[in-house]
Amino acid sequence: MPELPEVEALRRSLVDRLLGRTVTAVHVARRDVIAGPSDDSALLVGRPIAELRRHGKQLALIGQPHRSPYGPAVCIHLGMSGSVTHTTAPTRPPRPHTHVTWTLDDGSQLRFADARRFGGLWTFPDRPTLERDRWARLGPDALRITPRKLARGLSGTSRALKAALLDQTLLAGLGNIYVDELLFRQRLHPLTPAPVVGGDPARVRRLVHTMRRLLRTAADRGGSSLRDYINGQGLAGQYQRAHRVYGRAGLPCTRCRAPLAADLVAGRTTVWCPSCQLLAGRRSVRIEIDQ
Repeated sequence: MPELPEVEALRRSLVDRLLGRTVTAVHVARRDVIAGPSDDSALLVGRPIAELRRHGKQLALIGQPHRSPYGPAVCIHLGMSGSVTHTTAPTRPPRPHTHVTWTLDDGSQLRFADARRFGGLWTFPDRPTLERDRWARLGPDALRITPRKLARGLSGTSRALKAALLDQTLLAGLGNIYVDELLFRQRLHPLTPAPVVGGDPARVRRLVHTMRRLLRTAADRGGSSLRDYINGQGLAGQYQRAHRVYGRAGLPCTRCRAPLAADLVAGRTTVWCPSCQLLAGRRSVRIEIDQ
């Protein structure tokens, strides 16, 4: 599933192509991928695109206001296999499972495709309604959360650290890839009790610092393309080449050369170094920012 870096890379790849362009038409091949009104007005027809906003793993197209303070909003969740691509060659055949196609005033098209249909679109009359009815159910964005807020969330759960960081109501944006990569960089075992970290302000500050750096670096490199992910220009990301643990079970640790371990944690295949990432209590766990 695309995570925060992939959706941020998608947003960046579309901004220059979409901002200021007016939606002139929309074709909906499957209405069941849309939650909320699916008429032309709700899908931004007749509106210039004023903003592309992201929260966690979700992207929103915001229409320009007209006779009201706010324009309508379309929220996009890519699910497991979704894509949003812009093409200046509208006669080019769409990708399989293209469900919604917007035509813009320069003749280009924006296409939403999703083979497995775990993603979809949600329409809202304006951005405040989107933020209140959908994004308010999520935790703070992982690039904007404060150490104090994260500490409160980690201290308020009895779950393992990995399970807590995957919880989108606590922290929006992290998934299996970047939680594993983050915990490795901070030498934290995925089964470390979340309150152990949440109760240590210095450790939480280091965790947030490393998380921000990791996510920004991954977004700068286009995100991680493992199966389906492409950005808005149809290009794959490159950050998968920098993964230190995700997808590397059994291979040598890049730090100590011990074989990386794998098991199910929070229902997800989890990879870590059994030498570098010890459970708290087995020995003094050294925490450092590992670039």
